[in-house]
Amino acid sequence: MSQKRVIYLPLGGAGEIGMNCYVYGYGPAGKERLIVVDLGVTFPNMETSPGVNLILPDIAWLEERADQIEAIFITHAHEDHVGALPHCWPRLGAKVYTRAFTGNIARRKMADNGLPEDVVETVSAWPQQVEAGPFRVGFVPISHSIPESSALVIDTPEGRIVHSGDFKLDATPVVGEPFDEEMWAEIGKSGVMALACDSTNVMSRSPGRSEITVGPEIEALVAGAKGMVVATTFASNVARVKTLADAGERAGRSICLLGRAMRRMVEASIETGVLTKFPKVISPEDARQIPRENLMILATGSQGERRAASAQLSRGKYNGILMKEGDTFLFSSKTIPGNEREVLRIVNQFSEMGVDVVDESSGGHYHVSGHANRPDLERLHEIVNPRSVIPMHGEHRHLREHSRLAMAKGYRSALAVNGTMLQIGPDMLDVAEYVETGRTYLDGTVQIGAMDGVVRDRIRMALNGHVAVSVLIDEENEPLGEPWCELMGLPEIGRSKAPLLDVLEEDLSQFLGRASPATLSDDDKLEDELRRITRSTAQDEIGRKPEVTVIVSRLS
Repeated sequence: MSQKRVIYLPLGGAGEIGMNCYVYGYGPAGKERLIVVDLGVTFPNMETSPGVNLILPDIAWLEERADQIEAIFITHAHEDHVGALPHCWPRLGAKVYTRAFTGNIARRKMADNGLPEDVVETVSAWPQQVEAGPFRVGFVPISHSIPESSALVIDTPEGRIVHSGDFKLDATPVVGEPFDEEMWAEIGKSGVMALACDSTNVMSRSPGRSEITVGPEIEALVAGAKGMVVATTFASNVARVKTLADAGERAGRSICLLGRAMRRMVEASIETGVLTKFPKVISPEDARQIPRENLMILATGSQGERRAASAQLSRGKYNGILMKEGDTFLFSSKTIPGNEREVLRIVNQFSEMGVDVVDESSGGHYHVSGHANRPDLERLHEIVNPRSVIPMHGEHRHLREHSRLAMAKGYRSALAVNGTMLQIGPDMLDVAEYVETGRTYLDGTVQIGAMDGVVRDRIRMALNGHVAVSVLIDEENEPLGEPWCELMGLPEIGRSKAPLLDVLEEDLSQFLGRASPATLSDDDKLEDELRRITRSTAQDEIGRKPEVTVIVSRLS
């Protein structure tokens, strides 16, 4: 029998923030039995992926080995860990294991996409373990900015692996389970081959702050506000949502939740027992009847998402609720890199209304990160005491710095970005091979490859504009009438001060008048020439070469 090996393969989340997807395997090379950890998404933007709904990991490598997959494990219910589940599951078909809160969210996603909910099975926390082929996997409670976030203990025939998931060391998380150092020390006492570890905040050199420290600052702000207060945070940060709601209730304000995601997360928390007490909430319809100074709204859209409640409030009103001068808007969140422009747009739109916008730059502590800072990463390393540390969940610079940090403390480490397969052993951590990976776009209801050209063509049309050219050729291969054009995204008047449309049609008409019979009888040659002339004329007139579609119609 071929020598068996343990492998680790990131298909998303290593070298980037978001779109987490990791694979562990055990068995002979190429025939390993596999488990998948997380199936997450990242979000598009108009610059690089216009019109795209979601960005998913490329799971082609996994799909080819679907019969080798024992199970899928989801560490927690953030979109960058569970959002791709309903879009990828039909191609993989394996049983899905989660804890209760994550399972509630995952089953709703499956149902929303017409998929069976019963493939998602709820598992109790450590020390319970699930048998999945040669693996035994347990969900270990660990603090994060969403309820029931879990690390995974993955026991293999070669030894134990710990997959940290997203985490922070928080003994007072407000909602959810505090970090239990004794339990973690016990897990490490058995010996750990490798710790695959969150790297997001490795550059932050101060110890992380507890969620409980945010409450007093928010309460003081809300108590001192004069008009309506609107606060936004990540809807999944149920602890923060509760802190905000409690602050509003203590200030004598009625609480209203705006945005589907906010309501869904609170409902899921109550249904699964994560939240046992939450202030009474009122509907948007009732909120419109309450004096502004007695109202506090919790809204979705902390990252500037255009369709979320916060952005819609900044553009006018949402569900009949309108912000006015003297109101306060609080960002109880951190802006994810890449979203600065969208968030700033909202800030300025509120400023134009006379709304006071408060965020971390305002001098108060209204947010704490859900990820471990550098000292906390070092502390987890010490507690677990693995032979090797594998940095994950972070941009390349984060992985590189985390790897340096681990090696400086005497741990073996390897920088493995997406597509880098590592072989793990008690005394080894080596690159085994490289796997082709990338991104898949959910475009409407269809999944397309990032390299398929669809989005590239869309970007080119957005940048360059578009001209559609139509010509009609008769039975004698002679032009019938004049060519006509349709323009999109181009200036109407060019350098000659004449309408661009007229100039294009005149140049194309002159070409058809002198074109050879060989060109007029060959669709490919004719299209190429018409496209070339259109681009050349446009370049002369407006200094830009547009995308051109040529339609040649022939009378039979």
